[in-house]
Amino acid sequence: MSISIKPNTTGLIFAMREEQEGLQNFISNKKIHHIAKREFIQGEFCGHPIVMVLAGIGKVAAASTTNLLIHHFGVTQLILSGVAGAADPSLKVGDIVIANALLQHDMNASPLFPRFEIPLTGKSRFLVDQNLQKALQNATSQFIQTMPTHFSASQIEEFQLQTVKTRTGLIASGDQFIHDSHVLSELKQALPDLLAVEMEGAAIAQVCNEQNLPFAILRTISDGADETADVDFLSFVKNVAAPYSLEILKNYFENRKIQID
Repeated sequence: MSISIKPNTTGLIFAMREEQEGLQNFISNKKIHHIAKREFIQGEFCGHPIVMVLAGIGKVAAASTTNLLIHHFGVTQLILSGVAGAADPSLKVGDIVIANALLQHDMNASPLFPRFEIPLTGKSRFLVDQNLQKALQNATSQFIQTMPTHFSASQIEEFQLQTVKTRTGLIASGDQFIHDSHVLSELKQALPDLLAVEMEGAAIAQVCNEQNLPFAILRTISDGADETADVDFLSFVKNVAAPYSLEILKNYFENRKIQID
């Protein structure tokens, strides 16, 4: 199999098929590659070379897919977009969190190493590329200002999207769908600045750190990571989170095109 690697290619990773709903329709010059039981869609999005892939759920799936994007497609930066549970009381369903750092909340090799620290690295937190983070913040702000053009009044009412806000901060990942307020409370006590929890971002962050690859993580709050976490989850992902990702990524790549021109 021959893969033509284009310069300045962005890797777009999604954990769930519902999270990338509709985006494939906007990719031009598509080529499909099947590698390691995954389908990689190579093409152009808003005039920029991209490779989009459904990684699957969990840290191993995310790390494996990240390595494939790097070594088979030569991506020069990577963006993960999807949903997360809120870990801060200031956040509600429909809000957006952009990571500035990622941590594995289920990593615990104590007493040999401090809790959360990745053994032999000396790190527990992996920092996001600041330029990419700021670009996503700008793209998200643009999207929020135009939300009434992307959602009907009934959708805004149904999902309570009247006052959507963006926060930037710590996101923690683990191989666990957190839906227990006691578990969340313990994590928040250990990590007071924690904003959201999910299952892939920190694994991607660790691989990108090892490869010196710029990356960013964009998450829409889908639940409170408590006992109500499974209520209308898939409906929210498909009808709210996926359109969020599509429009924010459109803004990001269109802004990038303006900067290049």
